[in-house]
Amino acid sequence: MAVSSLLKGFGSSAPSARKADPLRVEVLEDFEQAGMGWFWASDAEGRLCYLSDKAVETLCDSSAAIIGQPLVELFEIDRTNPDEKSDRPLNFLLSTKAKLKGIIVRVTGKAGTPAWWSLTGFPKTDEDGDFRGYRGSARDVTAEFKKKLEDSRMAEFDALTGLANRHRMDRKLNSTLAAYKSAKRSCALMLLDLDKFKYVNDTMGHPAGDDLLRQVAERLRAVAGDKAEIGRLGGDEFQLILPDIDDRGELGELADKIIQMLSSPYQVEGKRAIIGASVGISIAPYDGIESDELVRSADLALYAAKNGGRGMYRFYSAELKDVEQERQIILDDLRDALTDGQLKLHYQPVVRTKDHTVVGFEALMRWEHPDKGMIPPMHFIPVAEDSDLINRLGEWAIRRACEDAMEWPDSIRVAVNVSAKQFANKGFAAIVTQVLADTGIKPDRLELEMTETVFMGDSEATEATFNALKSLGVRLALDDFGTGYSSLSYLRSAPFDKLKVDKSFVDSCTQKDQNSAKIISAIIGLSNALGMDVTVEGVEAFDQFNLVCEKGAKYIQGWIYSKARPQDEILEEIASGGYRIKPSGPDQYRPERRSVFRRIGIIHDDHRYDAVMRDLSKTGSRIEGLVGVPEGTGLVLDMGGGQLAVCSVVRSEDATIGVEFETPLISDGAGGLCTRHRISPYALAAAGMPLGSLPPGNYPDQMLGSGPRSQPQFMQVKVSRS
Repeated sequence: MAVSSLLKGFGSSAPSARKADPLRVEVLEDFEQAGMGWFWASDAEGRLCYLSDKAVETLCDSSAAIIGQPLVELFEIDRTNPDEKSDRPLNFLLSTKAKLKGIIVRVTGKAGTPAWWSLTGFPKTDEDGDFRGYRGSARDVTAEFKKKLEDSRMAEFDALTGLANRHRMDRKLNSTLAAYKSAKRSCALMLLDLDKFKYVNDTMGHPAGDDLLRQVAERLRAVAGDKAEIGRLGGDEFQLILPDIDDRGELGELADKIIQMLSSPYQVEGKRAIIGASVGISIAPYDGIESDELVRSADLALYAAKNGGRGMYRFYSAELKDVEQERQIILDDLRDALTDGQLKLHYQPVVRTKDHTVVGFEALMRWEHPDKGMIPPMHFIPVAEDSDLINRLGEWAIRRACEDAMEWPDSIRVAVNVSAKQFANKGFAAIVTQVLADTGIKPDRLELEMTETVFMGDSEATEATFNALKSLGVRLALDDFGTGYSSLSYLRSAPFDKLKVDKSFVDSCTQKDQNSAKIISAIIGLSNALGMDVTVEGVEAFDQFNLVCEKGAKYIQGWIYSKARPQDEILEEIASGGYRIKPSGPDQYRPERRSVFRRIGIIHDDHRYDAVMRDLSKTGSRIEGLVGVPEGTGLVLDMGGGQLAVCSVVRSEDATIGVEFETPLISDGAGGLCTRHRISPYALAAAGMPLGSLPPGNYPDQMLGSGPRSQPQFMQVKVSRS
């Protein structure tokens, strides 16, 4: 359809002089043919009644295919347009009969490929003022629009990984929390930091580091893409926003998957690279209701995860607020402990199963602080590893272990743990050489235990250290085999004398739905085939003992034989001829029960009692402080911070009760336990509590009911720590 036809069709409303002006028609048609712009028109019902021939050619073969079609079926406002401020659809704009000013619409071309046009138009009325449709112009802005989209994408997305950048993640978190606050919904936040990435970047070069980050992004999408908005904040820092998730069990499982996935080896420029990951988790509204609060909480949890040994996750909790200051205090105190003789070595026996003979001991470090008492190794070893103190600590341990072993029979070996940082020290082999010379111990009585993390360093330097140690005649053991970064290539490339089966497999080896027993059997078979010894760690009960022995275990190290004990007790046993240890323990393994001293609340009917939790496991707890509680009584434990655990009494004696949880607790990522869910602070706010804080021991008033209270059914007694 030519412009002349369009003008004739609408000529009755135009001045007669202009209507008969052939030059005007010629100019407009030349304008169209030159591609400088197109014209379009619609009727009063919103159907297309005219479109320039050049425009028609981009959409279809003939104008007959589109003339008469509703505009809203041909054109669609593109919401990806970064300049589009209105969220109104095209049919709404047309219904208002208002002017259209440069609206970007999406159209579909002949080949089905999308294109973008800029539409401008004005409403046309007749002499009576009746609406007759739109008249307007259009032009193809596909190239400009794509560039604008790319510029916008680059402003919102990380150019290297394609993930959202910090700006987009900040905006997303702010908008999500603002919307969820009014809707009383939850939102989890994960902060993730790569471990050992700097080493890869420094040793293999920045291009290799960039390639590694791209692979990390792909793995994150594979693990969490459906559940989370994923972003790279910069460097090796990543963030995940997980809407409507407050189940700490689900979040812990996801964090575990992320850590395992990111810790698997990478192929970078034809070389093998291994890194790790640490994760900090916070959940709104429990750990903050504004974005800065939630980010700070996740950051503190991440810091705690990294200081806890890396390769782990942590949930935010109130006690993490002073973790950085506490870490520096531990480091300063540890330096004093090393010089003041506060550190000791305890020794756990390795026993031959066929005759229960002790064949060696593993040296385990103990620190008794003069003010704080016993400090667990998991608290101070990671702090030492983040400083040069680990080298001094490691040298002291090897020297003291060898000195103590010289007081044992010559047939008994001593094993000492070696950290990856210690192993990577260029002078490590020389230190071992000096210790052997100073103590006079036979080299094959010293066994150095290490994990696969020693392979994360320079491969040539690692191989040189292995060769130097083997030339000395010391034994080498690969600890925690089957976990972490395990690879059979390590067994081919490193001269190990022993493998140690990790305790995690033993803990679940008697459970029917686990493959741990098969894995233990496979590791033992592999060790035998390679001519290596194998020790099974962590055996505590006879059901585990019998199973691993059936699988071929020749050596066991675990509580079923003995816990780690100080040197004076070891010497007493040796002096009395105690080269053999009879296994002793429960018939069946029970999930680990932790000894605690934790003040809690107990809710029963419409009363709350104060009590003390003494033991805690995933499935139950031992509690002191209530007298006269019958077995079978249903209770709710208020563990603070919105953590309420429904349970029933399974044992009752005097002021002590044993309870079983309705829903098992889950790991908090730091060796502790927590409830999967918490009572929302919105519920607490309804009971008069402020949203910003959750003091321990608060619970919703609606749990207590209304109206007059009944008489308490149990007697509460005071419980002291002793």
